[in-house]
Amino acid sequence: MRVDLSGKTALVTGSTQGIGAAIATGLAAAGARVAVNGRSETGVLKAIARLREDLPDADFVPAPGDVSEEAGAAQVVEEVPDADILVNNLGIFGVQEPLDITDADWRHYFEVNVLAAVRLTRAYLPGMTERGWGRIQYIASDSAIVIPAEMIHYGVSKTALLGVSRGFAKHAAGTGVTVNAVIAGPTHTGGVEDFVRELVGTNLPWDEAQREFMKRYRPQSLLQRLIEPEEIAHLVVYLSSPFASATTGAAVRVDGGYVDSILP
Repeated sequence: MRVDLSGKTALVTGSTQGIGAAIATGLAAAGARVAVNGRSETGVLKAIARLREDLPDADFVPAPGDVSEEAGAAQVVEEVPDADILVNNLGIFGVQEPLDITDADWRHYFEVNVLAAVRLTRAYLPGMTERGWGRIQYIASDSAIVIPAEMIHYGVSKTALLGVSRGFAKHAAGTGVTVNAVIAGPTHTGGVEDFVRELVGTNLPWDEAQREFMKRYRPQSLLQRLIEPEEIAHLVVYLSSPFASATTGAAVRVDGGYVDSILP
């Protein structure tokens, strides 16, 4: 299957590294013009330079701005007035004792992980609807279904994304715009490496540390390893394509078999 996104413009939030950078690469490789987003212009330009090492002919454009704030989101929309594909990838996570999570912590996670995506959906969905074609995706997590005790606020924010996705999919019914959530499992990024080390210690070699983490903290995984960012990107590229025209309002899993339930 060859996905051709030529002529399409995609915006991927939080795409200077990790899963977001892999998604930006995958969409660009399929021919899309890809807006790379991060908080600072310097960071975005450095990320684009790295992405072009693998795809020198790709059409990457900078879209700096902190989309968890209204002013930052407005800055991004000014740089990229129209998008055919919106991938709400931006997210934060961290370990915290449940009773130590403050009101400010809860608000911060909601602002970054949920409201940023809602804000950009409001900005781009009307244009997609008017043109009769569009793709909106929210990068959720297995933690949305199996709430981890060590980061309840993160899990709840990802659960909220499932509701947001389904709701906007209903709003866009019959317009040619699809709206979906991608339930990603534990993924191998720099931040997750730090997270794994925080939980299992720094003494073990990485392969052993990864296995110990999965055994102790994610034993439900059928894959029994961390997922690579490119594996998440493959699904996102497919959902962004004409091939996925009948998939909307869905929570699509690329979780390594982690969630042991059937989603409604």
